[in-house]
Amino acid sequence: MKRTLSLLAVLLLGALSLAAQQREQHEQRAPSHPPIPKHGPPPAPKRATSAAPAPPVYRDQASHPDRPHVHENGEWVGHDTGREDVHYHVDHPWAHGHFHGGFGPQHVFHLVGGGPSRFWFGGFYFAVVPFDVGFCDDWIWGSDEVVIYEDPDHPGLYLAYNVRLGTYCHVEYLGTS
Repeated sequence: MKRTLSLLAVLLLGALSLAAQQREQHEQRAPSHPPIPKHGPPPAPKRATSAAPAPPVYRDQASHPDRPHVHENGEWVGHDTGREDVHYHVDHPWAHGHFHGGFGPQHVFHLVGGGPSRFWFGGFYFAVVPFDVGFCDDWIWGSDEVVIYEDPDHPGLYLAYNVRLGTYCHVEYLGTS
């Protein structure tokens, strides 16, 4: 009986060791993804209209991207220009209706195709706002995962957060197929 228990203990330790090695090898191969933000950004504080806005700075740390991104603490870097930012003005907000596919981290969508001017997932179509097109030149339009958030400052726009990169762009909803 003792021999059987000893043999089982050795086999169990070996199996646990092998599982730990495989998990370590998988973690080394798989890229680390930033956590998905729990919620979108808060509204930006009102700016004095007489002051010209400073040029945006996105690389706030050496290892961070030079484009709008979200910190692990939920801070939306680059979403601070407020409602008056002409780059995000939409003449006819929600001209194609409101997106109703779900917001936040519990709704992760897989891009199926397209590009910045028109991309889609799950029968929903979007376009990246022209000012933000340069911020999504590393997105993989046929497979990246995105999460959609409501934009509290820019009526008619949403924020598409790229799960793989931890970056985001302002997007306009174009409707369903």
